[in-house]
Amino acid sequence: MNRLVNNLILIVSGILAGGLIWLVSAPPRGAPVQLRPAPTAAPLRVHVTGAVAEPGVYELPAGSRVLDALEAAGGPGPEAAAGGLNQAAPLADGDQVVVPTAAAAGAAESPGEVGPAASGPAPGALVDLNTADLAELESLPGIGPSIAQRIIDHREANGPFAKAADIVNVSGIGPATYEQIKDRITVTP
Repeated sequence: MNRLVNNLILIVSGILAGGLIWLVSAPPRGAPVQLRPAPTAAPLRVHVTGAVAEPGVYELPAGSRVLDALEAAGGPGPEAAAGGLNQAAPLADGDQVVVPTAAAAGAAESPGEVGPAASGPAPGALVDLNTADLAELESLPGIGPSIAQRIIDHREANGPFAKAADIVNVSGIGPATYEQIKDRITVTP
């Protein structure tokens, strides 16, 4: 009987060992799981101009504030009137932060703006699409440096605009942008 039990134990052990070897050596089944990094928010590109140490376009992390843009530009210059800027205001991609000088802040209704360009002609002045320079075009709501340059390039390649509504023929300007600026633009022959 003892021999029967020993043989039975050997047979069961052999079956278990064979099953374990088969399990380990069998090819994997199903599709492998691939881990991907968590999505991250795209960085913001913000144009900082005016009375700052180093004006320019800066790439900032999502969720940045005006204060972060000022720090990226080396801080306000000695002639800056940055006290009128809301340094806690959140930034969006494509915003422009204009830091006015003390002299300009005293003459303007609002000392500084965040968002579409704040420099250029006096508030309410019409911008002539056929003669405006880069700064004048950037003063229009929703028009940044790259779109202003596209307007100039379009004008040089195709001649003067026949009517203000023709601005929608410029790449990057659609009906929504035209609605924002239509009361601020004009054309001369």
